[in-house]
Amino acid sequence: MPNIQILLSAEVLNIQSCIDWIMSPESGGIDVFIGTVRNATKGKTVFKLDFEAYEPMAISEMEKIAKQALEKWPVQKVLIHHRTGTLQIGEVPVIIAVSAAHRDAAFDACRYVIDTLKQTVPIWKKEAFEDGDVWVAAHP
Repeated sequence: MPNIQILLSAEVLNIQSCIDWIMSPESGGIDVFIGTVRNATKGKTVFKLDFEAYEPMAISEMEKIAKQALEKWPVQKVLIHHRTGTLQIGEVPVIIAVSAAHRDAAFDACRYVIDTLKQTVPIWKKEAFEDGDVWVAAHP
């Protein structure tokens, strides 16, 4: 679909190219969520994260979420990019971008996309701590 862009990749995500793609003359508001790897979880130091995905289903679910956002809000474009593989502190595992004529729709749709992605898309992360690794779902 020309108004949806989905990417699941082991390559570094390009924030500027996401913003460039989401912009349009019709859009008065663009909301971008950039998830980064933080250095601690629940008071424990995190050294790195490993992301794995069931790719065919993950892409299908991300497309479904983007279509739902387009149906629920008056938005023009929806972008969902997610990384797989090993990421270090400060790296970007996820970018969500939504454009709309007005900011409220962009904000609401963007929050819906990231929240739903974390609940339904088969992407898992392993947190590496000083005392071992723990697999967790890619949501809090």
